[in-house]
Amino acid sequence: MASPASIGKHPVHPIIIPFPIALWIFSLVADVVYLWRGNPIWRDYVAFYALLGGIVGAVVAAVPGFIDWLSITDREVKKLADWHARLNVFALVVFVADFYLRTTGGARWVGGSSAIPLLLSVLGVILITISGWLGGEMVYVHGVAVEPQRGTEGGDDGAKARVA
Repeated sequence: MASPASIGKHPVHPIIIPFPIALWIFSLVADVVYLWRGNPIWRDYVAFYALLGGIVGAVVAAVPGFIDWLSITDREVKKLADWHARLNVFALVVFVADFYLRTTGGARWVGGSSAIPLLLSVLGVILITISGWLGGEMVYVHGVAVEPQRGTEGGDDGAKARVA
């Protein structure tokens, strides 16, 4: 069945999530470029603002994601959705900490070192990768938030739509 958080039969959560994912990965890329080239603009501006944009985008994407989560009724899918949500919240906390350590207030905690923020970026990207896998499992295997295909009996050809 369709996602309750949709516009014109298009679920909103998967429309928004590519932005924070791309920004967080690009922030990690900017950190690597900084380590390679040594130009602080990559760390102090590019990575910093990419992290901030990713944080804002993740908070925006969480709203329709939460609405979809509330409507899941199948126990098996609910377990996947719970882990998907937990990992996303944990990743968001990791990226917020990463962002804070890059501010002047947070810099005193790491003594100007870029190693801890870089490690947090790597951890965060690993977390969103696992969470994205679980999100894909819900959609592509279990049919969460997927409209039934036209011309099929109930649209269910093995995939089970789990959103009420």
